[in-house]
Amino acid sequence: MLLIHVPKLTNRLGYTLNVVFNHLLHAEYSITTDAEYYLQYGDAKLNYGQERLGEGLFIKCHTLLFETTIEEQETRAECIDGQWVLFPVYGRDIDFSFDPFAAVFYMVTRYEEYLPHHEDIHGRFLTQECLAFQKGFLDQPVVDQWALMIRARMMERYPSHEIPHPKYLFVQTVDIDAAWGYLHKGAYRSIIGFARDLFVRHDLPEVARRCRVLTHREPDPFDSFDFILSTYQRAPGSQLIFFALLADYGTYDKPASYLNRHMRELVQHLDDYAKMGIHPGYNTLEQPQLADKEIKRLESIIHRPITRSRFHFLRFHLPTSYRILKRLGISDDYSMGFADTLGFRAGISVPYPFYDLERDHEIEMLIHPFCIMDTTLQKYMKLSPEEGLEQYKRLIDNIRAVGGTFCCIIHNQNLTEYYGWAGWREVYEKMIDYAK
Repeated sequence: MLLIHVPKLTNRLGYTLNVVFNHLLHAEYSITTDAEYYLQYGDAKLNYGQERLGEGLFIKCHTLLFETTIEEQETRAECIDGQWVLFPVYGRDIDFSFDPFAAVFYMVTRYEEYLPHHEDIHGRFLTQECLAFQKGFLDQPVVDQWALMIRARMMERYPSHEIPHPKYLFVQTVDIDAAWGYLHKGAYRSIIGFARDLFVRHDLPEVARRCRVLTHREPDPFDSFDFILSTYQRAPGSQLIFFALLADYGTYDKPASYLNRHMRELVQHLDDYAKMGIHPGYNTLEQPQLADKEIKRLESIIHRPITRSRFHFLRFHLPTSYRILKRLGISDDYSMGFADTLGFRAGISVPYPFYDLERDHEIEMLIHPFCIMDTTLQKYMKLSPEEGLEQYKRLIDNIRAVGGTFCCIIHNQNLTEYYGWAGWREVYEKMIDYAK
C-alpha cells in the first residue's frame, strides 16, 4: 500500500487525495503525519511538503491545500513538454515541476467560479472567464493526465508497486426537453402552433407536416426514442441515462405535461430499458422549490426515488445549487460542462465528489462531467455534421488515452432531419460506434 506523508492533514488535502487515488487511479493508500514512521516504511511512499523526506517520491507543495480562505490564486499556468500544469514549483531534488495536488483541487472544485466573475444572459458562469479556455487546454482532461503522471513516477520509483491503468468508459445521456414536436401538446398549443406557422412564419411545408403528423400519416419528428434504445444495444458495456423535463410550461421550458398519459407512458417505457433522472427546469435556479416539485412528479410516474439530475440550460451556481440537490435526495449530478463550447469544465472526465469550498468540506454527491453536447456543435459552433463527428472522435481519443469516462449529451429532438439537423442522426450512429 502507498504511504503518503503530509505535514498537516486538512479537509482540502484529504479530499484531493481521495479524488486522485480513489476516483482516478483506484489505488490503495494511507496517510501519515509521523515523519519517523514514514522514514521507516518499507513499501512505496510519497512525501508531500516543503522539503524532501527520505528517499520516497517527493512533491513540493503549494500553500493552497493548507488554506481555508477563498481568494485570487496565482496559478501560473504553463505548458511544459507539451503538458499543461498549474502551480509550478522550484527547487533541487524535486520529482515534479508543479504541485499536482493543488492543481487538481483548483480545477475540480471550480475554485474560479467562487471568485467574482461575469455571467451570460442565462446567469451561467461565462466560458471565456475559464482559465482552461483562456490558455487553450479546455479540450484536455488535464486532471486525469496529472493523475497518470503520478502513477508513472510512482511505478518508475517502485516497479513492483503496480497501479493498473484506468479503464475507459462510455456514458451517453439524453435530455428530453420536448418529447414530441406536434403530438400530445393539447388543443390549445396545437392551435397556437398552426397559427404561428401559417400567419407569422408563412411556412406552408411546416403546416403540411404538422397536419400529417397529427393525422398519424407521418411519425413525429422528435420521437426518436426507439432509435436511441436500439442504437444503445450496439454499445455493450456503456450506460444510457434519460433526463426528463417536467417543469411547468414557460419561455424556456416547453415539455409535454407530466399529467399527459402519453408522456407518463413514455417515461415508464424508457425507465424499463435505461436509467432515469430529473431535468430541473429553467426557473429552478431562482426558485429552488420548483426542483422539489419536479422531482416528485417524476417519482410519481416511475414509483421510486430519483437520485440523478441535470439542470436544464445547465443553469446552476456553486455551491448553492448542489446544496439544494443534496437536500432533495440527489446523489449524482450531470451538469458539469459548458453549453457553448466543448471540453472539460472541471478538467476531469471521471465522476468525482463535490467539495463545498465555502463550507470547506466534501459533500456526498458525485459530479459526472460531460465534455460534448450535440447542440454545442450545431447551434453554438455552427459545425457541419462531418466537422461535428471529427470533434466527437477527437475528444473520445483524448479520453481513451487516459482511461477516462466519455460522457456526452444528446437531445431526442435533434435526431431529426428537419430544422437544420439533417445529417446529424448519422453522426450520432457513427459516434456510438466510435465510442463503444
